[in-house]
This record gives sequence, C-alpha cells and structure tokens, in this order.
Amino acid sequence: MTKNVYKAHFALLAANLIYGANYIIAKGIMPDKIRPSAFVFIRLACCTLLFWILKTLFIKEKVERKDLLRLALCGLLGAAANQLLFFHGINLTSPVDASIIMTVTPVLVLIFSVFILYERITKNKLIGITVGGIGAIILIVYGGNAAGTSSVLGNVLVFLNATSYGLYLVVVKTLMKKYNAMTIVSWVFLFGFIFMLPFGLPDILATDFSAFDTDTYLVIGYVVLFTTFFAYLFNVYALNYVSPSVSSSYIYLQPAISFIMVSIYAYVLMKDEYAQDINLIKILSCLLVIVGVYIISKPPKDSSKLKAKKQHY
Repeated sequence: MTKNVYKAHFALLAANLIYGANYIIAKGIMPDKIRPSAFVFIRLACCTLLFWILKTLFIKEKVERKDLLRLALCGLLGAAANQLLFFHGINLTSPVDASIIMTVTPVLVLIFSVFILYERITKNKLIGITVGGIGAIILIVYGGNAAGTSSVLGNVLVFLNATSYGLYLVVVKTLMKKYNAMTIVSWVFLFGFIFMLPFGLPDILATDFSAFDTDTYLVIGYVVLFTTFFAYLFNVYALNYVSPSVSSSYIYLQPAISFIMVSIYAYVLMKDEYAQDINLIKILSCLLVIVGVYIISKPPKDSSKLKAKKQHY
C-alpha cells in the first residue's frame, strides 16, 4: 500500500475507536439530562460552525450549483437522518446491540456500490465480510435472546441508521475526486443541520440546561469534538484513498470497542444494568469481526507482478 493508503487505514481505525466508545458514552446522559433530538441539535450546530470556520480560513473552494443537490442528499443521509436515528436508537437499546447491528453497514455499502459505483467485489472483500458477518450474526441472534438493555424499536432505528450511513458513504464517494474533504463535510453538515431543525429545535428549547453537571458537559464535548468533528474528518479523508466498502468494513471493530466500554462500566464503575450484556459468546463473536476487518483491508495481490514472477521462473 502507498503511504496515503496507510494513513487512510489509520484514520479509519481512529474514527471507529471513537465511534465504539460513543455508544455507551452518549447513552449515559439520555434521556435524563437531554433528549436525543436536542443532543443532535447541539452536535450538528457546533460542528457545522467549526467546519465552516476551518473551510473559510484554509479552503478557498467553491461548489458548482449542479452538485448542491447531491451534497444536500449527503447532508440528509450522513448527518440529519444518520444522527437522529442513531441517537434515538441508542437511547432505547443496549450499546452492545447497537454496535452489533451497525456491522450490517459494509453489506449495505457493497450492495449500493455495485448499483451506484459499479464497484467490483473482490475475493478479500467477500471473505472479510463473510467472516465478520458470521460474528455479527451470532451476536445478533444470541443477543436477541439474552437478558440486558436491548429494545426492538431501538434496534430497528439503529438498523435504519446503518442503512442511511451506508448509502451516504457511497453517494459522497462520487464527490471526493472533485472537491476537498473539508469543503464536502462543511456542506454536508450545513444541509444536515437544516434538515434536522424541525426535529431538534422543539427539544432544544425544552431542555433544562440548569440541570447539566460537569459529566454532562464532558459527554457533550466528547460527542461534538471527537465523535462528530474528528471522526467525520477522518472518514472523509480516508474515502479519498480507499473504497466505501473498505471504509465501512472498519465498523466491524465497533462491537469490540463497545464491549470493552460496557465491561468497564459494568465491572469497574459497577453499573449493574450493563452486566447482563456481557458473556463469552459475545467475546468470541467480536474476535471474528476483528478478523473480518483484517481480511477485508488487505490489498489484492498485484496480478502484473505475479505474472512477471511466473515468467521469470
């Protein structure tokens, strides 16, 4: 792999470590301190401002009018719908369940990529998704019968979030060769904020900010700066050098990270409500999805080099 591709994989790893921790961190203050839609309002408002400040200072690039509709679609899929569905879903269901369900994203991305980008499905992608998918299926089937904090409605909302995010990854890829990553993410968040307003504004006006404590502000800060600002930048940067299916495959790491966080909350911080979400089957399943990430991220062998090698012998 080239140096830029290595950097792209490192960016994807960092983004998904952040996302994996976010499942339980964000859930910790909902709905007692803040409602999901109000949380999304703060998240999008702050990051839209941050992205546009950076773009204004460092990126002097204009978007063609014909591309605004596609950017608006990206804003709907990758910011508004994606975040509203996720926060309402995680508010209702287990962090482990949510991270498991999100592993369906690479499958959806491959399907969308075949029809929209005409992407070729390589052997490594099929094997990696199959191995990781087996781990995810085991977790989903077993998790549905296990005790814990799961919810059918919450799981459905998280699945719809995965679908929205998967389609976003494919649609935004078509803009990557034309515009700077900062330009794209700035417009995506601006449109996302506009689409979110009817849902988030009533809840933000009803929020009792006087009830916020230090932990509440720390959680909001983590979600705004890391889960949103840095993670989105990492993902957009990576899409310049790897395909949407490779990018989405890193989501297989999230159940493992979520499981570790739930373990800390259950056994270190003594949060008993999370203890039932942890068992040996889930540990083994998470190992499978990690192996799936490794396989799918391996570059295909250079057929020209193999051919030259054979001719040499």
